[in-house]
Amino acid sequence: MAFLRDMFSMGQRETDKKELTAYQEEILTKIAQKVVSWKMSVPAILFLESVKPLNYVGSQMMAFFEPFVQAVFSWKDYDEIRMMMEERGTVEKLLQRIEAVDSEAQEKEKASKQERKLQRKKQWREKNLKEKIRYILIGR
Repeated sequence: MAFLRDMFSMGQRETDKKELTAYQEEILTKIAQKVVSWKMSVPAILFLESVKPLNYVGSQMMAFFEPFVQAVFSWKDYDEIRMMMEERGTVEKLLQRIEAVDSEAQEKEKASKQERKLQRKKQWREKNLKEKIRYILIGR
């Protein structure tokens, strides 16, 4: 009767307490990096949060479409992702990974913008007065 207790439970089950392997962690990191590189972190987080209770159904749908997907894409990690998505905690781990990679990317972008701003100020200070007046009146 334990399956009835776990069927509608939103908490973690005993099977969800196992840790991911290094290979599975690498797959989650690749997915998170790809999502962030496409600048789709907000839609991905919104989608994953909304379908989190249905992750097992989604993994079974992935199992159904596996022959078609592998025939077209021949993706070797597809089966591993499907098995990971059967566990309830994996979606939350993927969400956390996307958020971490996204925050790192935002920090790098912020630092590069600050560096470009300092470069422009430095270039402006180095110009002589005649060039500055021409730049203000005429433009580049």
